[in-house]
Amino acid sequence: MSERPTVRPVTLARLIEVTHACKGESQTTAEIEAALNVSHRRARETILEALRVGLIDEHNPEDSETWFLATQIGVDLVKAVRDENWDRVNNILEAQSPHYRALLQSLKETAPTDLETILRDLQTREQSTGRTYNQTSVEVLGDWGERLGRIQRNAFTGTYYPVERDSVTSSFTDHLLSVFDDLEETGGVSLRQRYLSIPKLREHYCEQFTCPRDPFDKALVRLAEQNVGRVELSGAPVDTVAKDAKLGIKSMTIADSGSLVSTNQSTDKVMRGVEQFGKRYYYLAVHDRDLEYDPNNDD
Repeated sequence: MSERPTVRPVTLARLIEVTHACKGESQTTAEIEAALNVSHRRARETILEALRVGLIDEHNPEDSETWFLATQIGVDLVKAVRDENWDRVNNILEAQSPHYRALLQSLKETAPTDLETILRDLQTREQSTGRTYNQTSVEVLGDWGERLGRIQRNAFTGTYYPVERDSVTSSFTDHLLSVFDDLEETGGVSLRQRYLSIPKLREHYCEQFTCPRDPFDKALVRLAEQNVGRVELSGAPVDTVAKDAKLGIKSMTIADSGSLVSTNQSTDKVMRGVEQFGKRYYYLAVHDRDLEYDPNNDD
C-alpha cells in the first residue's frame, strides 16, 4: 500500500467499527462493507485509514481474496473503547498516527488558536516529513481529539485549545472574576452588565485555563452555594440566546445495541447552563467581589 500524505476523512467511530469487525476473525472488503452498512468506496476508505494507523493488517494469500485482521494494537483499542477509557484510546491514536500527534503538538505550542493558524503551523513544521494537511484533515483530527476529551473548541469563537488539566485552577475565584470582567459588556456610559451568560463564561474560562467543562460547572455551583447573596445564579426563558452557540460540544459514549462495538457521537449546539437543587441556570451575577471559595466543601 502506497503511503497517502494526508489523512482520509474517516470518523473515529468508523475506525473503531472496522477494527472491531476485524477482531478475532478475518474479514474481506465485502464483509466489512456489510458489517458497517456502508458503500464499497466508504468501506475501502475506512480500511485504508485503519491500515495506516496500524489497527488492522492486510493479508494477501495466493489465489485468494485479500482479507484483514485486527492487530494487537487494534485489539487494545477495542478493549479501551469497551471500557470507555478514552485516555487510553487517545494514547493509542497519538502513538499510531503521526498526523494526530503533530496536531496535538501544534496546539500545545500555539493554542488558543484558530483553524487557519493551525493549518499554517502544521504545513511549516511538517514540510520535511512528506505529510500534508488541509482544512478537512485538521477538522477530522480535531474531531478525534474533541471526542476523546484531549481537545476542546470554544463553541462561540471556534478557537482550538488542548485540555491540559482535569480541574479548575487553584485560584478559581480570581480567575473567574477576571474572565467575567473581560466578557462584561457596557450598555451606555459606565453602565456595566449585571448578568452574564454562563455558557459563554464557561467557554472562555475553559479556553484560557485549558480545563474541561464539567469541573468548571461543579466549581461554579459550589462557589454560588458558598456565597449566597454575593453571587446569584439566574434562570432564563426557553428561547434565551444564552443557550445558542456557533459550534457544537462534541462527546462520545459507547453504543449499547448491536453486536458491533461502536460509539454514539453527539454534537450539541444547545449550550447547557448549570444545575443547582434540580433547577437549571443560564446567567451569573456577581453582587459582591469579596468571595469565599473552598473547593473541598460541598455544603
